[in-house]
Formats: sequence, structure tokens, C-alpha cells
Amino acid sequence: MPDIIHLLPDFLANQIAAGEVVQRPASVVKELLENAVDAKATSIQVIVKEAGKQLVQVVDNGIGMSETDARMCFERHATSKIATTEDLFRIRTMGFRGEAMASIGAVAQVELKTKPQGAEAGTKLLVEGSTVVLQEPAAVPGGTSIAVKNLFYNVPARRNFLKTNAVEMRHILDEFQRVALAYPEVTFTLHHNDTEVFNLPAGKLSQRIVSIFGSNYKEQMAYCEEDTTFLTVRGYIGKPEHAKKTRGEQFFFVNNRFVKSGYLNHAVMTAFEGLVPKENHPFYVLFIELDPEKIDINVHPTKTEIKFEDEKTVYAIVHAAVKKALGAYNIAPSLDFEGDVNFAPLQPIRVQGGYNEFDPDNKPRSGGSTAFPGFTPPASSRRATSKGWEQLYEPMREQPLEDEGTTSASSGMGLLDDAFAATDIPAASSNKAIQIHQKYLLVQVKSGVMIIDQQAAQERILYEKYMASLQKKTGASQALLFPQTVQLSPADATLMHELAAEFKDMGFLFEDFGGNTIILNGIPADVHAVNEKELLEELIEQYKNNLTSLKLDKRENLARAMAKRLASRSLSRMSDLEMNSLVDKLFACQVPNYAPGGQKTLVIMQLGQLHDLFMKG
Repeated sequence: MPDIIHLLPDFLANQIAAGEVVQRPASVVKELLENAVDAKATSIQVIVKEAGKQLVQVVDNGIGMSETDARMCFERHATSKIATTEDLFRIRTMGFRGEAMASIGAVAQVELKTKPQGAEAGTKLLVEGSTVVLQEPAAVPGGTSIAVKNLFYNVPARRNFLKTNAVEMRHILDEFQRVALAYPEVTFTLHHNDTEVFNLPAGKLSQRIVSIFGSNYKEQMAYCEEDTTFLTVRGYIGKPEHAKKTRGEQFFFVNNRFVKSGYLNHAVMTAFEGLVPKENHPFYVLFIELDPEKIDINVHPTKTEIKFEDEKTVYAIVHAAVKKALGAYNIAPSLDFEGDVNFAPLQPIRVQGGYNEFDPDNKPRSGGSTAFPGFTPPASSRRATSKGWEQLYEPMREQPLEDEGTTSASSGMGLLDDAFAATDIPAASSNKAIQIHQKYLLVQVKSGVMIIDQQAAQERILYEKYMASLQKKTGASQALLFPQTVQLSPADATLMHELAAEFKDMGFLFEDFGGNTIILNGIPADVHAVNEKELLEELIEQYKNNLTSLKLDKRENLARAMAKRLASRSLSRMSDLEMNSLVDKLFACQVPNYAPGGQKTLVIMQLGQLHDLFMKG
């Protein structure tokens, strides 16, 4: 039998590794920024063109590389960060695998210029598809400049999977912010298509937060610090009243490395419990310092996942640190045990008519009701005869049933489940709906009773309405009497500009105010002009949630997000006219029996089922 196992060529092995390390232009930005930080740079410049598809260039003033190191850095598993097995458990640098440069060089055209500080001449290196095509001495400044051009030029299938420039730029901004927050003592700049996006001078962490997120964060932050023998927690948390509907401003750094941890996030959220609404998310930038031997960062090539040796202790200390910070700034309510508090004595319960229901020796006075002891009805009720009680318990009169052919929503009949007969669609002349707990509507139909989920029905109606507005570009707007200034994160601001046309088609009117700030001038005509800023934040958050869980185009995603957010606000007491209007609108929809997310909007309880409940079969 011939041998069938063989070694993969280097260029092919590098392309396979690139699938894990280099997923999009943002991955290149992350790896190059981390290398620049590891090179002890004090000034780092990032230049991006076409959201990184055409160019990602990172220039630093770090220690630079020799001619040999410049060539070696593109080899697989070549690194200056570790040398022995023990080093793997004492990692303090951002990179250590030795895969990033080899992976980038396998799927892009890379130009490297570097010179050690104090050297007379530097090195210029050109790499294309893992092949070194040029290496020569060059007159370059001290430090390193790496330009990654035409990413995935030799892997067209991967390039086709890249999203729009706005989406890719959002991911680049996320990676840039994380490294910039972790190293406030380093100067960072970011340019996109010759436009300066960020210019962050070196300074304190609080100054870096304000530079990235806006000057309004000065008054929103509270300092958080807890020092123990096991670990140290420091950073800033946002005050509860400034919590937002949108995520994205929650950052955890372990030994200056950004990590994603639902476990640690839960520790912070439980500390805020009772101080922020259920769906709001407080701001925080927290740094955890502990012995590298107590953690394992060698979990995934992106190094954003981490394992703790003692998770419960880390959880408890983080939770306590946030609680302490909330109390120190008088944010969390506290009890004053030193004050002179006088409690008034409890009074016996008395009701109109002088009868105490907790005193068994007392009897209701004459004129009181025997059905409700101690209750004396008002004079107007006392004048009523017993006929009033008879009317109360009198069975409801049978309403005439509509003809089977009379429906107000024949357009939706074809899409109803087989179990729903045409006669189950309420007509305009049918019995009025009854609201239950401000969540459900009961409607009598010929075969029994229809129960409608009020929120799901609203969601279906609004979804089809906004989809029609987006398709026809006919969304009507109402101008705000007082335009709202909305401060967004850089990623959310980019998203707003990406969806500017769709927002306008739906009825939102806004203009750029600079510095990731917009002025909201108008909202859709049928939306109540209350908490417009909060509505916009909720809409952005829902849109981003849909992006992670569903594969939808921009218009459908936006229509779903808008419908879900407005429907969740509509759970209130409704008048008879509003309830009947809701039922009519639901059955005028193309798909009346399902919400956009797939949950049912209504169920039918057959008359036979009702009989069975009362054992009348």
C-alpha cells in the first residue's frame, strides 16, 4: 500500500491557520496593534482604506527589528515572546503564538519597513502569499511600519464573505478601542480614507475614556478599585442613571488583555441589580491584575477567551468591588443605623362602618353587607334594590353570529392554519374584544373563543407596516418640537450612517453633529413623541441583536427591530375602539397568525374544549 500521509506545503498550512487568526480586516488591526504594544511603542498610528480591504497600515516607534528578525517574523511559530514551556504560564505580552504574521502574509500583500532604535539603516521586506519577493536595506525611521494590502487577494472566496465597508469598519473600531483603552499611556491615531477618526493623546485612563466616548462621560463615571492578595480590580463604572439600552460599552481586561466573559459580566450586573432597569446596560471599564499562572489564555487563537483557576473568587471580588464603588459614591441605597428613627405605633384596622375584620367578637352594624363583612355601601348603592345583584349575575345575552362569508380580513384567510376556519376570523360587526391583564384579548368567534397575544399582534402589524414603508420609501415623519442630541459610541454612529437611507425611509430624520453625535429632528409619524433618544438606542440594540442571531437584509432587520421595540411599549389598557382596531388590523396582515419571530399571535379554543373543561361532554 503506498504512503498517503504527507506534510502540507508552508503556504497551504499558513492559509489554513489564517482561517482562525485572520477572519476579517479587524483581525489584522488587532494583531498588528498588539505587536506594536509588545514592541514598547509610545506612539502608534493606524491607517485604513476601504475598511481595511485595500489597506491596513500600522506605524509605531517601538524597538524595531533587525534584518534577520524581519525575515523570521513571517515564519510559522516564530516568536520573541516565549522560549520555554514555563514561559507559556507567565505570559505578560499580547502575542505569543507566532502565527499572526505568517497568517497575514499568506493571504495578503505585505510591506514591512523596520529599523532598530539607534541603528544606521533599516530593512524593507515585501511578502506575497507567504513568498518573500523582495528584501533590501532601506532608510526608514526607528520602529516598524507594516502595510497589509489587498487582503484575501489570493483567496477570493474569503474576500466575498466580507461585509460592507460600514460593517467591517465597525469591527475595526471595536478592536482599536479595546487596545487604546488597555494602554492609555500610549498615543493612538486612526485614519480612514484620509479622514482622522481618532486622535488619542497619552494620558490617564479617565482621559482616554472621555477621548473615546465623549466629554459627557466625565460626569457619568465612578472610580472602582479593590486590592487583595489574590487579585486587583481597578477601573471605572457608569452611574446607574446613565445606563443605556445598547450594549458595547462594557470592557473587561485581564492583565491588560481584553476578554469576553459572561461570567464576569454577571458579577457586575448583579451588583447593579435594582439600580438599573431590566434591559439597560451600565457602562464599565474594569482591569483585573493577577498572577499569570492563575489563568489560561491559550484557549483560542483570538485570545479573547480565558479560563480562571478559581472562578468563584474572581467573581466574588469583582462583585464586591463594584458594590463598594456604588456605595462610595452614594449611588446604591444604604441604611443609616446611627440615626434616631421613630416608628409610629401600628393602628388597628378600621373600615367604614366601624367593623374590624380581625376582631372576631365584632359584628357588622346594621346596614352592612353580609357578603362583605364590615362594608357599608354608599347611599346611592343602598337605594338600589336587589335587582342590581340579579343583573350582575344574569348570563350574558347571546350575540347574533355573523354570516360565514362576512369577514373584514379576507386577504389573510389563505395563510391561516388549517385549524382556523374562515368563520373564526372576527368581523367588524362581531362581539367586542375583552382585554385580560393588559396582555391578551378575548374575542368570541363562531367556533369558540379566540385569544390574541397583544404584543405579538402589535409586532406583526408594525412589522408589515414598516416593511411596506421601507420597500416603497414612503415613511411619514413628524418633526420634533425640540430636536434631541444623541451621543453614540463610534460603532453605533457608524451603524447609523450605514443605515441612514433606511432610517429616512422609515420616518426618522437626523443629521450629523460631529464627534459621534447626531441631532434627531423627526421620528415616524405614528410613534408617540416620548423618550425619542431611548427609542433610538433600543432600536440600535435590537438591530445588533438580530445581526448576531439572524441572517437578514438591512430592511427586514430594521423593520423587525422597530416592530419589536414599539410593540414592547404598547402593553397598556386599551379602549374598546383600540382593541377592535387591533383585531381588524391583525387580520388585514398577510400572515396574521404569526409574529415576525415565529411565535403565535393567536390561538382558538373550540366550544367543545370549553365544554370539556366544565365536564359538559
